[in-house]
Amino acid sequence: MKIKPEQLDATLKRQLAPVYLLSGDEPLQLNEAADAVRCAALGRGYENRELFYAESGFDWNRLLESGGSFSLFGELRVLDLRLPGKPDKDGAQALLRYAQHLPDDAVLVVSLPKLSAAEQKAAWFQTLESKGVFVQIWPLEGARLIEWLDRRMAGRNLLADRSGLAILAARVEGNLLAAAQEVEKLHILYGEGRIEDEQIRKAVADSARYDVYDLAEAAMLGQLPRAQRILQGLKAEGVASPVVLWALARDVRTLAGVLNLTAGGESQESAYAKLRIWDKQKSALSKALQRLDRRDVENALLACARADRIIKGQAVGEAWSALLDICTLLTGKAPLSRFVAAALA
Repeated sequence: MKIKPEQLDATLKRQLAPVYLLSGDEPLQLNEAADAVRCAALGRGYENRELFYAESGFDWNRLLESGGSFSLFGELRVLDLRLPGKPDKDGAQALLRYAQHLPDDAVLVVSLPKLSAAEQKAAWFQTLESKGVFVQIWPLEGARLIEWLDRRMAGRNLLADRSGLAILAARVEGNLLAAAQEVEKLHILYGEGRIEDEQIRKAVADSARYDVYDLAEAAMLGQLPRAQRILQGLKAEGVASPVVLWALARDVRTLAGVLNLTAGGESQESAYAKLRIWDKQKSALSKALQRLDRRDVENALLACARADRIIKGQAVGEAWSALLDICTLLTGKAPLSRFVAAALA
């Protein structure tokens, strides 16, 4: 069965299929579709998950063995298969065999880039699709992007007129991750409820020259002078300090998550995959992880918590100095603020 991404939630509520094929070149939609399937499966008792990266040299027998093995304890499983493109000959044969002998205790989720019409006619694909659900993901533009933004905002209990959504769409078209981040920023700035066109226009204008994500990237790369310049620019343009803190804290929490997973034996690449980290972020994160240890990251988390209290008026200090302290810690330098130094002692 072939469906659109916006139909997936309703389909999952009705029943759980044994196979989900998720194909497209838009990473955010692809990842969120996979998350939706896994969440629905978890709600139906599929508590175990096995992750497979079918890169060059992948042993396809691993997938077949997992599909053919039954748990002694009746545990239900999600088999999460990531493909970098169409499968090779061995992969195509393995997927065809899997489709011909579907296990009763597993759901297979296959995530892969866009497939051409010819590639969708392959036996492995046709057989899997006939046994499950195929979600074809296309880039969003025009009216479809506006509809997506409307649903995204509704998910954060935000409401905007179509004219306001059009303003936002013009800013983010071609970059769905940026669209999701702009919606999150609106929620941080204005809370739940109706968002007026002028509020959207101002929030979009705040990012016209300096970007909070550029700030986080500079800090993660260890570029303190650049981070200082961007932070000064954000302040001069009137960007709200909670938005800046959100971007920095997000990356600090990601660092902590990677460290926790690698401490448990995961490889760094595997940790990135589990945390759904984009390729664009990996370089900065990897450089930060070469420079920072667990204590450094814990200190940065404490600095984020302190900045949050200052912004909310619950602690003494200046918000922008507290934000600079976070950047300074992430670059591997000593914190500038004596308040942070005392807090981290």
